Amino acid sequence: MHLTTDDGARLDYRVAGPAGAPGLLLLAGQANSQRWWDTARQDFEGRFRTVTFDYRGTGATTAPEGDWSTRSFASDAAAVLRAAGFDRAHVYGTSMGGRVAQWLAIEHPELVDRLVLGCTTPGGAHAVERDQRVRRSLLNPDSGQRRRALFELMYSAAWSGVPERSPVLGDPTMTPAATRLHLRASARHDAWERLPDITAPTLVLHGSDDLLAPVVNAELLAGRIPDATATIFPGARHAYFDELRPEASELVVRFLTT
Repeated sequence: MHLTTDDGARLDYRVAGPAGAPGLLLLAGQANSQRWWDTARQDFEGRFRTVTFDYRGTGATTAPEGDWSTRSFASDAAAVLRAAGFDRAHVYGTSMGGRVAQWLAIEHPELVDRLVLGCTTPGGAHAVERDQRVRRSLLNPDSGQRRRALFELMYSAAWSGVPERSPVLGDPTMTPAATRLHLRASARHDAWERLPDITAPTLVLHGSDDLLAPVVNAELLAGRIPDATATIFPGARHAYFDELRPEASELVVRFLTT
């Protein structure tokens, strides 16, 4: 399905799950399409009517390149929810999707029932960023080595999967310009001052060994958002929601249904 925004973007979105079930918007990470949720989504479709969409610059969405931000992506997310027929829905965002989810809950509180923020940060001066070794590994000019580095940042050494089967290592259809715009949007995120405005019950999830978004950020978010709680998965890295899928998905379902 598609919707056309006021500025001419054509956003591709998908709705799945039982008609009449509570809505659950799933927000993907930076430089990834809605395929980010290809694996975990099935854990939610029996209880919720799930909604995903391709960010500008990804997947089947077409949009003019511009000053994209996590805030503008949140506006797109609000438009998608309304187009999908939801006046209110739960929201689960991971990585950059968690940053988008923060703005969605801040600026469109009427749309957000319960909020789950995974492997993400508040951004700005208060966030704890990845160290320089991690940054350098992601800038390796050798694409194969760069992909391997990203895979190792996403999954622990105990993970038995292989990079070719992971849905979270980036959208290969993106242009270099779109990739840069996503990186800039995520890097400029700063919702710190507005986090106390979030009124939705909030669960923060994080892997203890996450080097892309250090785990201390989970404590920062949970301490800044009123009445938020945090759960840390021991030994997990950035893609805890994939590697520890049964446990993580069950925890999310329990939070959203109690």
